[in-house]
Amino acid sequence: MKNLKKIPKFNSEDEEREFWATHDSVDYIDWSKGRWMILPNLKPSLTTISLRMPNYLLDELKVLANKRDVPYQSLLKIFLDERVQQELNALVAREGKVDYSVARMPRRRKKPVKRLRKPA
Repeated sequence: MKNLKKIPKFNSEDEEREFWATHDSVDYIDWSKGRWMILPNLKPSLTTISLRMPNYLLDELKVLANKRDVPYQSLLKIFLDERVQQELNALVAREGKVDYSVARMPRRRKKPVKRLRKPA
């Protein structure tokens, strides 16, 4: 068994985020002792917003969503996420780094949930 390093104490979440971005958890945690866990009440952080858009744009979005068989709100979130990532990547290419205190951290992607069709 390998000797594990001690995890340091962090003064802030940003400090911890920076640490784990530059260190491998294998040196600090014995993952062979890990267990699967189900967290049924865990909900993603979401904020409801009001967004005004032209009717034609909403109609076109609904057509595209219908073709993909996903709710139009989900498709809009996918499109926004893709564009934001594209803009952040362009910013990194231009300036060399992104201030993640204002930008989101990379996250695990989920496949869109298919909407059930109503019986005819």
